[in-house]
Amino acid sequence: MLVNLFENGLKQTAISDLKWMNEPQTWAFDDSNELRVSAPAMGDFFINPSGEEVKSSAPFLYATVQGDFVMTTRVSVEMKEQYDSGCLMVMADDQNWAKLCNEFFAAKRSIISVVTKGDSDDCISGEAGTLKPYLRVARAGNCFAFHYSVDAENWNLVRYFGMSCPGELKVGVVAQSPIGNGCEVLFEELTFSRQEQKDIRIVE
Repeated sequence: MLVNLFENGLKQTAISDLKWMNEPQTWAFDDSNELRVSAPAMGDFFINPSGEEVKSSAPFLYATVQGDFVMTTRVSVEMKEQYDSGCLMVMADDQNWAKLCNEFFAAKRSIISVVTKGDSDDCISGEAGTLKPYLRVARAGNCFAFHYSVDAENWNLVRYFGMSCPGELKVGVVAQSPIGNGCEVLFEELTFSRQEQKDIRIVE
Protein backbone atom coordinates (compact mmCIF):
# COMPACT_ATOMS: atom_id res chain seq x y z
CA MET A 1 0.00 0.00 0.00
CA LEU A 2 1.35 3.42 -1.04
CA VAL A 3 0.58 6.24 1.40
CA ASN A 4 1.23 9.98 1.00
CA LEU A 5 2.24 11.08 4.49
CA PHE A 6 1.46 14.73 3.71
CA GLU A 7 -2.22 13.99 3.07
CA ASN A 8 -3.29 14.53 6.69
CA GLY A 9 -0.71 17.08 7.71
CA LEU A 10 1.09 16.11 10.90
CA LYS A 11 -1.47 13.45 11.85
CA GLN A 12 -0.97 10.00 10.38
CA THR A 13 -2.59 6.62 10.79
CA ALA A 14 -0.50 4.39 8.50
CA ILE A 15 2.83 4.82 10.32
CA SER A 16 3.18 7.45 13.03
CA ASP A 17 2.50 11.14 13.47
CA LEU A 18 4.92 13.41 11.68
CA LYS A 19 7.12 15.31 14.13
CA TRP A 20 9.63 18.12 13.89
CA MET A 21 13.23 18.05 14.95
CA ASN A 22 14.40 21.68 14.89
CA GLU A 23 10.98 23.05 13.92
CA PRO A 24 11.43 26.07 11.60
CA GLN A 25 9.79 29.41 12.23
CA THR A 26 7.91 29.22 8.92
CA TRP A 27 6.35 26.11 7.38
CA ALA A 28 2.96 25.07 6.02
CA PHE A 29 1.03 22.36 4.19
CA ASP A 30 -0.98 23.75 1.29
CA ASP A 31 -4.23 22.53 -0.27
CA SER A 32 -2.32 20.22 -2.62
CA ASN A 33 -0.77 18.38 0.34
CA GLU A 34 2.60 19.96 -0.36
CA LEU A 35 4.97 21.05 2.38
CA ARG A 36 6.73 24.42 2.15
CA VAL A 37 9.60 25.00 4.59
CA SER A 38 11.81 28.02 5.20
CA ALA A 39 15.24 26.66 6.08
CA PRO A 40 17.00 28.85 8.65
CA ALA A 41 20.39 30.44 8.11
CA MET A 42 23.28 28.01 8.68
CA GLY A 43 20.91 25.06 9.21
CA ASP A 44 22.56 21.71 8.44
CA PHE A 45 23.21 18.11 9.46
CA PHE A 46 26.93 17.37 9.12
CA ILE A 47 29.75 15.90 11.20
CA ASN A 48 32.95 17.14 9.61
CA PRO A 49 35.60 14.37 9.44
CA SER A 50 38.19 17.01 10.34
CA GLY A 51 36.56 17.37 13.75
CA GLU A 52 36.09 21.09 13.20
CA GLU A 53 32.32 21.18 13.36
CA VAL A 54 29.21 19.22 14.20
CA LYS A 55 25.87 20.52 12.92
CA SER A 56 22.42 19.14 13.66
CA SER A 57 20.32 22.28 13.29
CA ALA A 58 18.32 21.91 10.05
CA PRO A 59 14.53 21.39 10.19
CA PHE A 60 13.75 17.65 9.93
CA LEU A 61 10.13 16.50 9.60
CA TYR A 62 10.02 12.77 10.22
CA ALA A 63 7.90 9.72 10.87
CA THR A 64 9.07 6.86 13.06
CA VAL A 65 9.20 3.73 10.90
CA GLN A 66 9.62 0.06 11.81
CA GLY A 67 11.17 -2.52 9.47
CA ASP A 68 11.85 -2.37 5.75
CA PHE A 69 10.31 0.40 3.64
CA VAL A 70 10.49 2.65 0.59
CA MET A 71 10.05 6.41 0.94
CA THR A 72 9.95 8.96 -1.88
CA THR A 73 9.65 12.72 -2.16
CA ARG A 74 9.82 15.34 -4.92
CA VAL A 75 11.71 18.49 -3.99
CA SER A 76 12.44 21.93 -5.39
CA VAL A 77 14.76 24.43 -3.74
CA GLU A 78 15.19 28.21 -3.84
CA MET A 79 18.93 27.91 -4.43
CA LYS A 80 20.69 31.11 -3.39
CA GLU A 81 23.89 29.95 -1.71
CA GLN A 82 26.21 26.96 -2.06
CA TYR A 83 24.78 23.86 -0.31
CA ASP A 84 21.18 25.15 -0.10
CA SER A 85 19.14 21.97 -0.43
CA GLY A 86 16.13 19.81 0.25
CA CYS A 87 16.81 16.26 1.39
CA LEU A 88 15.35 12.88 2.22
CA MET A 89 16.90 11.55 5.44
CA VAL A 90 17.03 8.38 7.55
CA MET A 91 18.30 8.60 11.14
CA ALA A 92 19.13 5.93 13.70
CA ASP A 93 20.66 8.41 16.17
CA ASP A 94 22.73 11.59 16.13
CA GLN A 95 25.86 9.66 15.09
CA ASN A 96 24.27 7.40 12.47
CA TRP A 97 22.18 8.91 9.69
CA ALA A 98 22.15 9.46 5.93
CA LYS A 99 20.58 11.96 3.55
CA LEU A 100 19.98 12.31 -0.20
CA CYS A 101 19.75 15.90 -1.43
CA ASN A 102 18.78 18.15 -4.32
CA GLU A 103 21.54 20.67 -3.62
CA PHE A 104 23.08 23.83 -5.03
CA PHE A 105 26.70 22.85 -5.63
CA ALA A 106 29.26 24.58 -7.90
CA ALA A 107 26.44 26.77 -9.27
CA LYS A 108 24.46 23.70 -10.41
CA ARG A 109 21.46 21.76 -9.16
CA SER A 110 23.14 18.56 -8.04
CA ILE A 111 22.38 15.22 -6.44
CA ILE A 112 24.39 14.85 -3.22
CA SER A 113 24.45 12.07 -0.64
CA VAL A 114 25.89 12.08 2.86
CA VAL A 115 26.31 8.93 4.96
CA THR A 116 27.27 9.50 8.58
CA LYS A 117 28.68 6.83 10.89
CA GLY A 118 30.36 8.98 13.50
CA ASP A 119 31.81 11.16 10.69
CA SER A 120 30.05 12.36 7.53
CA ASP A 121 31.04 10.98 4.12
CA ASP A 122 29.96 13.55 1.50
CA CYS A 123 29.55 12.42 -2.14
CA ILE A 124 28.60 14.49 -5.23
CA SER A 125 26.87 12.33 -7.84
CA GLY A 126 26.27 14.87 -10.61
CA GLU A 127 23.68 17.29 -11.96
CA ALA A 128 20.03 16.75 -11.06
CA GLY A 129 18.82 17.24 -14.64
CA THR A 130 15.58 18.89 -13.51
CA LEU A 131 14.31 21.60 -11.17
CA LYS A 132 12.26 19.06 -9.20
CA PRO A 133 13.91 15.65 -8.92
CA TYR A 134 12.32 12.71 -7.16
CA LEU A 135 14.39 11.29 -4.29
CA ARG A 136 13.97 7.75 -3.00
CA VAL A 137 15.33 5.71 -0.09
CA ALA A 138 14.76 1.99 0.43
CA ARG A 139 15.69 -0.11 3.45
CA ALA A 140 16.25 -3.87 3.69
CA GLY A 141 17.58 -4.78 7.12
CA ASN A 142 20.78 -2.81 7.67
CA CYS A 143 21.17 -2.05 3.94
CA PHE A 144 19.94 1.13 2.24
CA ALA A 145 19.70 2.37 -1.33
CA PHE A 146 19.39 5.97 -2.53
CA HIS A 147 17.92 6.67 -5.98
CA TYR A 148 16.82 9.79 -7.88
CA SER A 149 14.67 10.34 -10.97
CA VAL A 150 13.52 13.19 -13.21
CA ASP A 151 10.17 11.51 -14.00
CA ALA A 152 9.48 8.92 -11.24
CA GLU A 153 9.78 6.17 -13.86
CA ASN A 154 13.47 5.89 -14.71
CA TRP A 155 15.60 5.72 -11.57
CA ASN A 156 19.34 6.21 -11.08
CA LEU A 157 21.17 4.51 -8.22
CA VAL A 158 23.12 7.09 -6.22
CA ARG A 159 24.38 5.02 -3.32
CA TYR A 160 24.06 1.57 -1.75
CA PHE A 161 25.38 1.32 1.78
CA GLY A 162 25.12 -0.40 5.11
CA MET A 163 24.38 1.22 8.45
CA SER A 164 24.06 -0.55 11.77
CA CYS A 165 20.73 0.54 13.19
CA PRO A 166 17.75 -0.59 15.25
CA GLY A 167 14.48 -1.78 13.78
CA GLU A 168 12.94 1.66 14.34
CA LEU A 169 14.19 4.70 12.43
CA LYS A 170 13.31 8.33 11.90
CA VAL A 171 12.64 8.96 8.20
CA GLY A 172 11.56 12.18 6.52
CA VAL A 173 12.57 15.44 4.87
CA VAL A 174 15.16 18.11 5.64
CA ALA A 175 15.46 21.74 4.49
CA GLN A 176 18.91 23.26 4.89
CA SER A 177 21.10 26.26 4.14
CA PRO A 178 24.49 25.31 5.65
CA ILE A 179 26.44 28.50 4.86
CA GLY A 180 23.63 30.73 3.61
CA ASN A 181 21.01 33.04 5.06
CA GLY A 182 18.20 30.57 4.54
CA CYS A 183 16.12 29.33 1.62
CA GLU A 184 12.65 28.05 0.80
CA VAL A 185 12.15 24.37 0.03
CA LEU A 186 9.02 22.74 -1.41
CA PHE A 187 8.31 19.04 -0.92
CA GLU A 188 5.48 17.98 -3.22
CA GLU A 189 4.87 14.59 -1.62
CA LEU A 190 6.22 12.10 0.88
CA THR A 191 5.10 8.58 -0.02
CA PHE A 192 5.66 5.43 2.00
CA SER A 193 5.30 1.73 1.25
CA ARG A 194 6.63 -1.52 2.67
CA GLN A 195 9.78 -2.90 1.03
CA GLU A 196 9.34 -6.36 -0.47
CA GLN A 197 12.14 -6.50 -3.07
CA LYS A 198 15.17 -8.70 -2.49
CA ASP A 199 17.59 -6.31 -4.21
CA ILE A 200 16.90 -2.70 -3.21
CA ARG A 201 19.49 -1.44 -5.70
CA ILE A 202 16.93 -2.07 -8.44
CA VAL A 203 13.71 -0.05 -8.73
CA GLU A 204 10.94 -2.15 -10.27
